[in-house]
Amino acid sequence: MIKLIRNLKPYKMAVLTLLVVLVVQAFGDISIPSYMQKIIDTGIQNKGVEHIMPSKIKGDEYREAQIFMNDGEKALWSSSYKKDGENYTLVVKDEKKLNKLDRTLLKPIVLSYQLGHMTVKQFKNTVKEQLSARPETKAMAMRIDDMSISEIANMMKVDIKSFKAKDQSGKVHTYVDMRPLIQAQIASGEMDESKINKSKSDMDKTISSVGDKTLRSMGIAYATSASKAAGVDIDGVQKTYLRHTAFKMMLVTFLMISAAILASYIASKVGAKIGMTLRREVFEKVMSFSSAEMDRFQTSSLITRATNDIQQVQMTTTIMLRMVLYAPILAIWGIVKVVETGAHMSYVIALGVATVVVIVLILMIIALPKFRIMQELVDALNSVSRSILTGIPVIRAFGRERSAEKRFDKASLDLMKTQLFTNRIMTFMPPMLMMLMNLLGVAIVWVASHRINAGNMQVGSMTAFLTYSMMIVMSFMILTVMSILIPRAGVAANRIDEVIMSESSVVDSFDAIVINECSGRLEFDNVSFRYEGSDEDALSGISFTANPGETTAIIGSTGSGKSTIVNLIPRFFDVTAGCIRLDGRDIRDISMKSLRDQIGLVPQKGILFSGTIDSNIRFGNEAATPEEVREAAEIAQALEFIEEKEDKFESAIAQGGSNVSGGQKQRISIARAIAKKPKILVFDDSFSALDMKTDAKLRRVLAKYEKEATKIIVAQRVGTIIDAEQIIVLDEGEIVGKGRHRDLLRTCETYRQIAESQLSKSELEVE
Repeated sequence: MIKLIRNLKPYKMAVLTLLVVLVVQAFGDISIPSYMQKIIDTGIQNKGVEHIMPSKIKGDEYREAQIFMNDGEKALWSSSYKKDGENYTLVVKDEKKLNKLDRTLLKPIVLSYQLGHMTVKQFKNTVKEQLSARPETKAMAMRIDDMSISEIANMMKVDIKSFKAKDQSGKVHTYVDMRPLIQAQIASGEMDESKINKSKSDMDKTISSVGDKTLRSMGIAYATSASKAAGVDIDGVQKTYLRHTAFKMMLVTFLMISAAILASYIASKVGAKIGMTLRREVFEKVMSFSSAEMDRFQTSSLITRATNDIQQVQMTTTIMLRMVLYAPILAIWGIVKVVETGAHMSYVIALGVATVVVIVLILMIIALPKFRIMQELVDALNSVSRSILTGIPVIRAFGRERSAEKRFDKASLDLMKTQLFTNRIMTFMPPMLMMLMNLLGVAIVWVASHRINAGNMQVGSMTAFLTYSMMIVMSFMILTVMSILIPRAGVAANRIDEVIMSESSVVDSFDAIVINECSGRLEFDNVSFRYEGSDEDALSGISFTANPGETTAIIGSTGSGKSTIVNLIPRFFDVTAGCIRLDGRDIRDISMKSLRDQIGLVPQKGILFSGTIDSNIRFGNEAATPEEVREAAEIAQALEFIEEKEDKFESAIAQGGSNVSGGQKQRISIARAIAKKPKILVFDDSFSALDMKTDAKLRRVLAKYEKEATKIIVAQRVGTIIDAEQIIVLDEGEIVGKGRHRDLLRTCETYRQIAESQLSKSELEVE
């Protein structure tokens, strides 16, 4: 995790920008449920009316609404309206003031609303109770149940209104407005203030059992009916509210989508740049490695780290930036909105989040150890694949195809088993988390339905709460899932970091000098070398001098250390003891670039790059003129077969030189070294793929054109080095002979045995 975060350091501004964009996106995500709640609760259920104060009210309704108001409430009510003909119009427009009026006048208005919306049964029971309280009207009370509303109105000598309306279920009921009767009783003195307060107290007890949300809905229902009775187009109000809310919702949605697209773009761009940077750093580090580090890491592993591992880090970084930053923002904001809904069901969310964490934690404990093993098995599969593909000719020649297939199948099967194990574990996660989400939704609906029934919650609030809850749980789900992906990417990051942080065993000294010219005199002074991890020296006490204009040949049996000497010259390895000097200066005091600029190396195995013959010859000297390229090809005896090709020097070369023969590949490699015009030419058994005639011709031309260069030739054939000014004979890492051909025949038994095994008696006597 720390290494993944460290990769983000150069992109601080991009991450900060992304954070701002994610906040904007979260604002959109959080706002949409609020708008849905408003559409359901206010737009649909409350006809678009947001406050309990009618926007317009009839004169009689204006007076009847004040029945249960005290003096202070009446003053507040009166100051909120101005007379407009027979009606009164609300003059308060400020939201804060309207909210204050809602809180202060809610109960008196609801009490008035209840009094104006009594069922016939409730009305008759109230009248009966009033008549039974006085001895002179007890007889009248006994007949109330059998009387109609109009008969009761005539008896009471009051204009009592009755009307039909639908309840919440849609059924039509007859309601009675009892307020004219109460007003008449107040005017006649039958109902004094104590009776009004008692009546208010009795009704207050009744409505107190109703939930806050239902109480507010009743107040808004009063405002709706009063406004409609005064001529307000409630359907128009509702449509306008829904249109405005929907428009705001669309704008927020567009903003959220734009922010989401921008966030994805920024996260992807940062992830891609991190991937590019890591690939460059790994490549640059690998290019600086000595052969020891290449042997330690292995090519197949380096390929895996530079491709699969970096891809893993890049993908996880992109997801991490997109999700890990977003999830906490969404979760915290969602929790705030849940509290604002006042649903008091947070324990349901807490239970869901805890279950998610436990499920993912169990899966992570099981699967996490397998991720490192998986990456190592990918290394192994790449290694086997590379080994088999490069060795296909040998495999076919020995009829070992079946064996190679079994070897590949084993590596592939091991990887498949590990992948199947982790995949099977991880496949449990989606269905389990989906089931948990559904169960959480059911639990929320079940709890909310009871609260809605109790009047403490509205349908829109439940919808918003359900959406917020899913957001919160989803946020924690994202965080817990990322807790699995991030450690896996952490394994890949560690493997990448292992390469980047590795220091080459061959480096420039702090005071290394740059040389532009040199004579090419190369001196080995008591050089010893031991490979890392080996118990014995590969070379021991090697001392010789290779002079400019001369050919120094090195010969010996397989494993005697010939190629090791060649690798020490350009500092692919550093000597263990002794030193190698160029013009009297220790090559470790010379910068590697300038040292290697003086050397033209032809490796034992000819290596060509995809491109053309011309580009391969120019590889060591891009500034070479066409004439110099042609001359190098002529010296290397490559011109003949190049001229035979249709495109000459522009003929295509496949990767690795697979479309040319071994001898042609070797001659192009030699031409490449010659075109560089180095002071030291090193041939590591480079003539082995050439026929004897071409070999001899090449050496003659080479001696003619490269008179001043120091030439070091490693060879297996005595015929190749018979004319060398100095021949070094190696045996088990030590020099057992040094001199010219004729001298070594007399003084070195090892050389004489090699020569006699290859040459006839007459050839042995050639100087």
